[in-house]
Amino acid sequence: MLLELQVKNLALIEQARIEFGEGLNILTGETGAGKSILIGSVNMALGGKVSRDSIRQGAENAYIELLFSVDSKEQREALEALDITVPEDGTLILSRRILPSRSISRINDEMVTAVKLKQATSLLIDIHGQHEHQSLLHLHKHLEILDAYCRTEAESWKEKIASEYRQYQALESRLSSMEGGLEERLREADFCRFEIQSIEEAALREGEEEELAARYRKLSHARRIAEELSEAYQALDTDALSRAVRAVDQAAGYDPELKGIRDQAYDVESLVHDLAHGIQAYMADCVFDPEEFRQIEERLDTIHSIQSRYGNSVEAVFQALEEKKKRLEELENFDQIRLGLEKEKADLEKQLRKDCSRLTEIRSQAAARLAERMRESLLDLNFLDVQFVMEVRQLDHFTSEGWDEAEFLISTNPGEPVKPLRAVASGGELSRIMLAIKTVLADTDQIPTLIFDEIDTGISGRTAQKVSEKLKEISRTHQVICITHLPQIASMADCHFEIEKSVREGKTVTQICRLGQEESIRELARLLGGAQITDAVLKNAREMKELAERSK
Repeated sequence: MLLELQVKNLALIEQARIEFGEGLNILTGETGAGKSILIGSVNMALGGKVSRDSIRQGAENAYIELLFSVDSKEQREALEALDITVPEDGTLILSRRILPSRSISRINDEMVTAVKLKQATSLLIDIHGQHEHQSLLHLHKHLEILDAYCRTEAESWKEKIASEYRQYQALESRLSSMEGGLEERLREADFCRFEIQSIEEAALREGEEEELAARYRKLSHARRIAEELSEAYQALDTDALSRAVRAVDQAAGYDPELKGIRDQAYDVESLVHDLAHGIQAYMADCVFDPEEFRQIEERLDTIHSIQSRYGNSVEAVFQALEEKKKRLEELENFDQIRLGLEKEKADLEKQLRKDCSRLTEIRSQAAARLAERMRESLLDLNFLDVQFVMEVRQLDHFTSEGWDEAEFLISTNPGEPVKPLRAVASGGELSRIMLAIKTVLADTDQIPTLIFDEIDTGISGRTAQKVSEKLKEISRTHQVICITHLPQIASMADCHFEIEKSVREGKTVTQICRLGQEESIRELARLLGGAQITDAVLKNAREMKELAERSK
């Protein structure tokens, strides 16, 4: 579960630290106090989008840190499969530092990509945003919810179908590329033979271009090389050096201390003579051969021509040669290969139909169970007489998820037939339907922490009370963090936090503090009575809190 949230220099929040507890964590506060900023900070830490204006004015960067406790063996194994090591104490720290031009995400001090971060956090936390219930208006969301409900039975079939569908698409693409008349294929085959012959006749070999280029440079500058070496040779006055060595040798005969200088003179004479002989030998071999130069030039032109058409390296040219040979074989055995591919496609289509039918069966059975669970949950959420149905319909084509589409149908009035959800549900009803879905799915998923950002949109009175009871029900098996404006929901809190905006040293800041029993009652009174909190309102708030405590 989520143990702690720390935020620094984010929008109105200068610095905030919240220690969440088990069960139902409630956050309340005046409109505009910064509740959405707080939930937004969690989203950012989980890899969500970051606005340029996120950094608090005057600060160099913003920082968000989430401290999780990973308790279940399944979660540990899933995280380790992502190469994320969970320490023995089970703590996992997710952080994100937001800079003006970029952001840096880490898991336990190890930098991670946004993709890896989202994969990891999807195992730990699920956020229901203010407008997420609007996604229920889209059919693809309905199938996603159904598959989440029957994940245990359907997951292996979905993976199998996705693999088969990829193969099926590849076969369709290959067969499509084989369309065309006989004359066109014959032309292509002739061109393939020409290209294969061109490459093979070129007889390229690794390293040849570098060797020839070096020899070409040498021959291209043969005249300049000869001139420079001739000048160097003439500058080596070997006769004068020999006279100098003889003179030193004679002087050393009179003074033994000159022995070292005489040895040096001998060494210099030997080196200079070797250098002169080397220059002479090179100049003797450095003869410009016009025929050799022409042959090298032509060979380099051939190599460059082949590489410009088939690849910028010998390896790439050889790869292109193999591809062209393979394509020529296909063209020469066109009918046989096409028949083989068509049979392979027919066999795969038969298997896809079988597997899709099995997945449809699983989904249809699960849809009936889900619809009944949803109906029961909606009745708990103050839908007085609700009918809820989930249709699973077969498409006329395959997809990577099978050939089904699913749709929620609902009737909220007695005697009215069920109709598509998008046609009849209001905003408040959609919000409750999404809560019902979260309740039902909470029994099947392994995500320990659920966040609800203003799930109470468009509801009040008895319905609000029912929603609070449903949230409390979910919190018995999951950690729930909820932002609300309704006292009925806030009264159910196991941990109650107030978010307050104030002005400090001329700057607006948002503060978060955990409320004790009496402070929580006073906050409930504010939610009940507004700006003026009378003794009657306080009494009402205290009674509401006591009733909530007894219902837990």
